[in-house]
Amino acid sequence: MARRIDTSKYQTFDQITERLDEIVGQVRRKDLPLESSLDLFDEAIALGSKAVDFVDTAPVSSKEESRALQDAEDSQDDGE
Repeated sequence: MARRIDTSKYQTFDQITERLDEIVGQVRRKDLPLESSLDLFDEAIALGSKAVDFVDTAPVSSKEESRALQDAEDSQDDGE
């Protein structure tokens, strides 16, 4: 059974992306043992899930909402 990764110290989307960048840098090292790579992979998956939760629950500004509605209308017009 996989162990649960503690992501509680990452409280913002920026903190998560910063840590993910660090993980990418570590995994690119040629001398990193496979077990460490797998641990980092598990951490990256947990952080990615947390980032998705942030995005899904983030408030949408009226400007973003208007742009999304316009994009949806434009894509419908292109399909006709």
